[in-house]
Amino acid sequence: MNLPVEVLAVVGPTASGKTALSVALAKLFNGEIINGDAMQVYKELDIGTAKIHCSEMQGVPHHFFDVKEPTESFSVAEYQLAVRQWIADIHSRGKLPIIVGGSGMYVQSVLFDYRFTEQAADPKVRARLERELEAEGADVLHARLAELDPKSVEKIHPNNHRRLVRALEILEVTGQTKQDHEQQQGSQPMYHSLIIGLDLPRELLYERINLRVEQMVQAGLFNEVQQLWNKGIRQNQSVQAIGYKELISYFDGLLTKEQAIEAVMKNTRNYAKRQLTYFRNKLPVQWVDANQSGEEVFQTSCKIIKEFQK
Repeated sequence: MNLPVEVLAVVGPTASGKTALSVALAKLFNGEIINGDAMQVYKELDIGTAKIHCSEMQGVPHHFFDVKEPTESFSVAEYQLAVRQWIADIHSRGKLPIIVGGSGMYVQSVLFDYRFTEQAADPKVRARLERELEAEGADVLHARLAELDPKSVEKIHPNNHRRLVRALEILEVTGQTKQDHEQQQGSQPMYHSLIIGLDLPRELLYERINLRVEQMVQAGLFNEVQQLWNKGIRQNQSVQAIGYKELISYFDGLLTKEQAIEAVMKNTRNYAKRQLTYFRNKLPVQWVDANQSGEEVFQTSCKIIKEFQK
């Protein structure tokens, strides 16, 4: 089936039903799924990240899961590079790449011209500015910034040397103010992409989240975290994820089991709220009401895809 879309994304808050919808869409539209969740790249973090089970994949290829050890760091810049390579690979086989997940910045970094601050950097310019700072003083550089970028200077105290030098560096390297440079990030599409988002009434979403956490506990979440804790994995980036950091506190003796579970529920609810805010403010999402049967969600999504114009 020829589709007027190069890349499809299925996004939404945690527990909104992304996994089931994405598999159904992949089967219909000859797609392959790419992980769009920052924490599902980690091995051994399965239950707490709600990682898809092999039994749920229904033969659909899934990519970019379990690629990092729990002791390793991971950045959105790494994600952007890797996923764009996966998109090219999937296209080369005549299939539709489908990014599925709730990490809004990660999805945005792939689908749009999202440039990272280090890309507006020049070590030579920065070194020269730092020498000028030392020789002339912060007030001189602050006055220069006030003339060139009055909006930024209001937020940067003369004693904050790092931010002062950074703002002047961006001006020299890009010819733009810091605000202009940041506003242009993530605005230009890299693909002819369509983003479908699953939305739920807040109270129902929170009920689903609480139920999911209870199911995770029953499925062995405490054992999963204890295995990591026993290996000394306690301050690493991977276990700062919700569902892990709270249980690490339990194993550290800082929370009771009940307090840890309640903290996971509360933090997940707050995270879902932030997810929705990001998707609504940063991405051109076509929303689907997820408060209906899976078949109705699927049919509505199919209609949106088929009506998407080149």
